[in-house]
Amino acid sequence: MKKIVAGLFIALDGVVEAPDQWHFPYYNDEMGAAVGTTLAGADTMLFGRKTYDSFAGAWPEREAAGGEDAEFAKTLGDIRKVVVSSRRLEFGWRNSEQLAGDLVEAVTALKRSPGSGHIGMSGSVSVVRQLLAAGLLDELHLLVHPIAVRHGMRLFDEGEPSIPLTLLTSQAFSTGVLNLVYAPSEPAAPAGYAEAKRHLARARQGSAH
Repeated sequence: MKKIVAGLFIALDGVVEAPDQWHFPYYNDEMGAAVGTTLAGADTMLFGRKTYDSFAGAWPEREAAGGEDAEFAKTLGDIRKVVVSSRRLEFGWRNSEQLAGDLVEAVTALKRSPGSGHIGMSGSVSVVRQLLAAGLLDELHLLVHPIAVRHGMRLFDEGEPSIPLTLLTSQAFSTGVLNLVYAPSEPAAPAGYAEAKRHLARARQGSAH
């Protein structure tokens, strides 16, 4: 079964909305390599409609212009692109199609489709949330920027069930950006009261030395 790997730019206060307004001062070769790693090996891209529209409005023109990012633009054009939307869409960007039917059922079927590559995601926060809640997202790559944006959509809403994650890798960039890779995990078993007291006592003894 294919893995789904999602990558997001995120501020220190959890904001993920409109990264074009706060992200670019922190972009460097380290971040470019991290983004490339997230997408490398993908044979399918899964998008929410808004993210797809922003990609489709920029990358075909960059491919046609033949600039320094034309090769990456061609890669995006050639890859299979599946878009999640509640309304019927029409596409002008090649290799694009709409996800049909119930999200969970359709994405489960997409994960079972043939091919050795994984399914990549970039942005598409609402879809990422739903896939995490459904247990369908395999890796979450967060590029945490050292800025508190203080307005806009955050990755997680309040009031929803907890989603435990396991940290797979971490890396600090020279810009102060943290490259964190998580995978879903089972909820941690609650420690008994006596065990918790022993941990606290050992911590206090350690701090006294």
